[in-house]
Amino acid sequence: MKINISYYIITFMTDVHICKIESKIKLIDDVYLITVDNENLAENARPGRFLHIKCGSERLLRRPISIFNTENSKTSFVFDIRGDGTRWLSERIPGESLDILGSLGNGFDICGLNKLNRDAKVIVVGGGLGIPPLFYAANDIVSRGGRVTSILGFRDKKKVMLEHFFAKICDEVTITTEDGSLGILGLATKPLERLLINGGFDTVLSCGPLPMLKSVAALCAEHNTPCLVSLEERMACGVGACLVCACATKIDGIQDMSRVCADGPVFHASDIIW
Repeated sequence: MKINISYYIITFMTDVHICKIESKIKLIDDVYLITVDNENLAENARPGRFLHIKCGSERLLRRPISIFNTENSKTSFVFDIRGDGTRWLSERIPGESLDILGSLGNGFDICGLNKLNRDAKVIVVGGGLGIPPLFYAANDIVSRGGRVTSILGFRDKKKVMLEHFFAKICDEVTITTEDGSLGILGLATKPLERLLINGGFDTVLSCGPLPMLKSVAALCAEHNTPCLVSLEERMACGVGACLVCACATKIDGIQDMSRVCADGPVFHASDIIW
């Protein structure tokens, strides 16, 4: 794995944007949706890519946050409070500006996977905070004539969010909760297995906790359905220089350590060594 330091210096110089906060919405406890306005940032965004956001001048490391959606010059992202940095971010108000590096990484290369056409049918399977980036992917698919069925998994009904966004664009939205307080009792893989048995889907896209992704990948392999997964890993630099977020992969028969931030975060499920 070769590291080209000059590439990363150039990346930092060219992809940093100062973005005005357009709106902030509290979705559920400690989870927020922020929309920023910056034409260059929105133009560079792609489903599955992420933003690297500076959270206060006293914090050296940026926070990686997936893109929820774009519209014209506006880019939205969803995050939860996990520490001092994201707490600082949750306290920003409309009119203030954010220092954002991005967008970064490789996203959902759906066209490269299955030559998506107007008849394509895709399943998106998300868990918890892995759900927001799947809306961007679903919206992109639908805008190009595809059809999407979504499965959204949560711990309980108090954690359910964004379902109305998916309902506006998807053929079907299934909610699962681990305690059965809303929707189907159990994990998101339960309705996924039913859909895969019935067949007729071209691709599965998934993002969420690693155990869920591993189960989704196994089901898709069992039913011979291509699958793309977006991995959630702790990151430092966000551009592939520090190797903090490396994961084991086997691509074209060659085993290696891939960088989630630069080589991913989206991978073919069959390339991951689970």
